[in-house]
Amino acid sequence: MFFENRENNPVKRGCIEVICGSMFSGKTEELIRRLNRAKIARQKVEIFKPSIDTRYDEVNVVSHNETAITSTPVETASQILLYAEDASVIGIDEAQFFDDELFNVCNQLANRGVRVIVAGLDMDYLGNPFGPIPKLMAVAEDVTKVHAICMKCGNLAQYSHRTVQNDKLVMLGETDTYEPLCRNCFNEL
Repeated sequence: MFFENRENNPVKRGCIEVICGSMFSGKTEELIRRLNRAKIARQKVEIFKPSIDTRYDEVNVVSHNETAITSTPVETASQILLYAEDASVIGIDEAQFFDDELFNVCNQLANRGVRVIVAGLDMDYLGNPFGPIPKLMAVAEDVTKVHAICMKCGNLAQYSHRTVQNDKLVMLGETDTYEPLCRNCFNEL
């Protein structure tokens, strides 16, 4: 982000933006939209995703409705710093799959003047805060919570209900494995 100081000179200021919500709520779609706007503005954009996320593509970030943007898969959050040297805008998808070091990486980038846009689940399948997202929400300049539609009653949904038996915290899946639910329908299960 650029602001003007008292002498009307542009001053580069970093920030953290978090896009969060349940599965099927449009997090990745919103991330891609913001990154494409930054590209239109001729800003240097780099996009990262965890290398374990291979559901739609091994390299690209792809939304559920198949909108895609080229990314760099990384094993750890600290690797982002190696590839983000000249970027003015950094996009990070599926941030909940990164370790807690993502919090430090995002703060370090923002402190260097980079606009960091992070998308991820804010709650796991049990309804508990998930990964580094809650800490990032606390320090972010902007938090956007998007909602899906409850598959049981049609209200706004903020929970990612797992429909198969599996106790692993991290389990990649789609509509065959998860469904968005509102608070009431989630609690009824």
